[in-house]
Amino acid sequence: MNMLFDRLFGSGRHTITVDGDFFAGTAAVADAEAVIIGTRNKAAIGSGLALKVAAAILAAVREDDSLSRPPRTIVFLVDTQGQELSRHEELLGLNGYFAHVARCCDLARRHGHRLVTVVHGEAVSGGFLAFGLMADRVCALPDAQVRVMDLRAMSKVTKIPYDRLVVLAEESPVFAPGAENFWRMGAVHELWSAEDDWNSCLASAVFHAGSEDGRALLGLERGGRMLAAAITGLVAGS
Repeated sequence: MNMLFDRLFGSGRHTITVDGDFFAGTAAVADAEAVIIGTRNKAAIGSGLALKVAAAILAAVREDDSLSRPPRTIVFLVDTQGQELSRHEELLGLNGYFAHVARCCDLARRHGHRLVTVVHGEAVSGGFLAFGLMADRVCALPDAQVRVMDLRAMSKVTKIPYDRLVVLAEESPVFAPGAENFWRMGAVHELWSAEDDWNSCLASAVFHAGSEDGRALLGLERGGRMLAAAITGLVAGS
């Protein structure tokens, strides 16, 4: 992880504590201190991990408020295979824990914190929806795997033949896994290459992060979601 931290923030410019699949701390981003919250090892996000993420967000909001200082940017470093699939977690009400994380992100945003996500591994399904996709700006590193559901699993759920889904995935990014397809839909704002200066890319992402959600328009501009912006406009105007 230190290699990733060094490339994102610079050597010696981060203080991050790793606790199993979870890590948190601070780092220098664009010559200012940012709060870093992340997961690793393709973590399956269950109730315990969700509470750690939520607690770290709330701690950042509370600390900045108590010190009466400008709200720091919160950077999420995401690597998750999705929600933890177990009867135990479902009985605990895992969806409620995810909703709690989403509300904490909303609270941080209302307090002036910019939220930026960098996908450094996998970003899958419900685990990514609550932790990562809630950010103001979402970026993906090379080889990042972003998807809602594997096509074979999607076939089982939707009863659409797998071969048909493969064809649909070639025609529409809505059905297709991969960071590039999520970029086309506007869900991922930036795709970074291995040759990019990730420190500079992150500083730029923080600068461009804002509270206004323009992802539907991005999807229209990039040809990945052709109707979302128009329908959103109709609903907003009704």
